[in-house]
Amino acid sequence: RRFSFRPEPDPYCQAKYTFCPTGSPFPFMKSDDVIEVFRLQAPVWEFKYGNLLGHLKIMHDAIGFKSTLTGKNYTMEWYELFQLGNCTFPHLRPEMSAPFWCNQGAACFFEGIDDIHWKENGTLVQVATISGNTFNKMAKWVKRDNETGIYYETWTVQASPEKGAETWFESYDCSKFVLRTYNKLAELGAEFKKIETNYTRIFLYSGEPTYLGNETSIFGPTGNMTLALAIKRFYYPFKPHSSTKEFMFSLLQIFDAVIIHRQFYLFYNFEYWFLPMKFPFIKITYEEIPLPNRNKTLPGL
Repeated sequence: RRFSFRPEPDPYCQAKYTFCPTGSPFPFMKSDDVIEVFRLQAPVWEFKYGNLLGHLKIMHDAIGFKSTLTGKNYTMEWYELFQLGNCTFPHLRPEMSAPFWCNQGAACFFEGIDDIHWKENGTLVQVATISGNTFNKMAKWVKRDNETGIYYETWTVQASPEKGAETWFESYDCSKFVLRTYNKLAELGAEFKKIETNYTRIFLYSGEPTYLGNETSIFGPTGNMTLALAIKRFYYPFKPHSSTKEFMFSLLQIFDAVIIHRQFYLFYNFEYWFLPMKFPFIKITYEEIPLPNRNKTLPGL
């Protein structure tokens, strides 16, 4: 779902690691400049855990650019304003009847490419070459995309792992931003190399979801108290800043709800849905999504 503007974050929402600390405006590229485009990929939270999540194929995606006229490099990526946990699960605040969400994602653009970060446990490879004009058009598109697509979504929800299975909900994360950008560049005439490109996807498997309502209809003065309590009970084990003992007990509660009782409550586009979970319940994949073909449609046709 697209929105007309990006709301100001609530002061309650605080990131442990600052979002886009060295962000900078897009430069205006000269029309005769040749810009190299790079695929960047590294394990999530590599700065803290090294290649640990890389072994599980949980990867973060970004795009790099290099101006051949100036020799300057740039990195562009899309990630959570308040880290992944806040985008995936809410806070249960005693003073509020409804779960409270700290969920926004946004694009970050800055000068430089940290070669070691991307190369050591991941990928830094050129995938295309574009003109300065194409880069400038892409920059305008990114700004519009960033202003209207503001909420991070972790899960892709499907009926089964089988090819062609019904997709109930799509994720909206760093890899989807990269794919959107690649497709926009292809639409603008970029020609991509024929190389394999894989992306991390986190799936939930569910029967047909049931619409439950929004915050007001469930948690408001005339809401459904039984349903409201069930949703809050489901989210309680996911609370942040738990001790090791609390975390292990929470895992047992999560296992009981999702695997034994086959229940999951999903918050998507400001609405709550019930997912009747199915085997294999949850799966992390690292699957190939090919680079796009150049749009060869002639202007005016």
